Amino acid sequence: MVTVEPVSNPANRHDEAVSGATRDDDGPGLSPLPSAPNRHESWTVADEEQAVTAINTPTGSDERWGSTPDGALDPVVAVSEPLTAGTGAPLPEEPAIVVDRLTKHYGDLEAVRGVSFSVLAGETFGFLGPNGAGKSTTISMLCTLLRPTSGHARVAGADVVSEQDKVRSRIGLVFQDPTVDEYLTAEENLRFHAQLYGVPAEILGPRLRQVLEMVELWDRRGEVVRSFSGGMRRRLEIARGLLHSPRVLFLDEPTVGLDPQTRAHIWTYIETLRRAERITIFLTTHYMDEAEHCDRIAIIDDGEIVALDTPEALKETVGRDRIEIAVNDAENAITSLKERFGVDATLSEGMVMFYVTNGEEFVPRLFSETALAIHSIRVARPTLDDVFMTYTGRTIRDAEATGSEQLRSNPVFRARRR
Repeated sequence: MVTVEPVSNPANRHDEAVSGATRDDDGPGLSPLPSAPNRHESWTVADEEQAVTAINTPTGSDERWGSTPDGALDPVVAVSEPLTAGTGAPLPEEPAIVVDRLTKHYGDLEAVRGVSFSVLAGETFGFLGPNGAGKSTTISMLCTLLRPTSGHARVAGADVVSEQDKVRSRIGLVFQDPTVDEYLTAEENLRFHAQLYGVPAEILGPRLRQVLEMVELWDRRGEVVRSFSGGMRRRLEIARGLLHSPRVLFLDEPTVGLDPQTRAHIWTYIETLRRAERITIFLTTHYMDEAEHCDRIAIIDDGEIVALDTPEALKETVGRDRIEIAVNDAENAITSLKERFGVDATLSEGMVMFYVTNGEEFVPRLFSETALAIHSIRVARPTLDDVFMTYTGRTIRDAEATGSEQLRSNPVFRARRR
């Protein structure tokens, strides 16, 4: 039975929803989560479903659900009137996420190496990096699925170690791997989630319709999920993450494995949902085009943040055009470019690549001042891929290949696959 208490002021509307469960060392009032010993990035679906159940099982009252003057219950998405300091000036809003020197080690493996950053309330903030860079490990620590080795982090005003129950009641989470029950209907999946989070029955119907209409699944609510396409399942997961009106929504690789058209549609839904729900979105991605949707991005590589700013500001730091040429002898071309123009070129994905100012003016010189047999040439303004190349010395695709090889060579990873 869910006890609903009236809200006396807006500041208390999002307070803790989970209490009274078994106490353990991970924090007050919590059942222990499934641990992830000796892991680097991946969780299995079974792990994640266990974690969801441990996180979401509610007891006691839930102050997120307030009462209206006529006695009807409404989910509170955000405080509509800003708090003031007596003079009428709004009080500065606390960042939605604050991370200070956070680390995670698995024996000798340093998955996350002292990252620090903050995310403003209402911001879309992204982690850009290759597979194995530490993105999912970081998001797991912020969602209290993993305990940090050292450092501190606060999410939605609560500490991720000492106030795990508060963090869990204030966030939504969409895992990288699917976790919806494919044998249930879309509506049954959401009703089960609502029960775990203690959403009052009086408001569940309107709220369920609201989130399903946002992702255009209301008309398919009675269908079994196993009949859904990959994109439809992803939209259902996003709707489920929003059902209990979280302050922060975590999206871990929200479009992984989807075709480009479906990925574009998912991003349209995400941007619409952020405006409608007025929440903070924290996402991990290794797709360059997706990072363009973020207000700010952090480039993470090998467990460390190597750059953090808006996408445009990061591209401006490159300041040069990228030129890619296809030649028969790449090594000879790299040497010739260095000797003739003082340009440091690299071989990437079969193309000789280098950076110069005023690329259009430089191209004619390639043909008039060298004897290179150039089959094709491409000139491009700086992109986030160029930013990644500038800060890490490799493209994100090259980094993904290296990271995958390192992960496969790790004895812990090999042992878990046996």
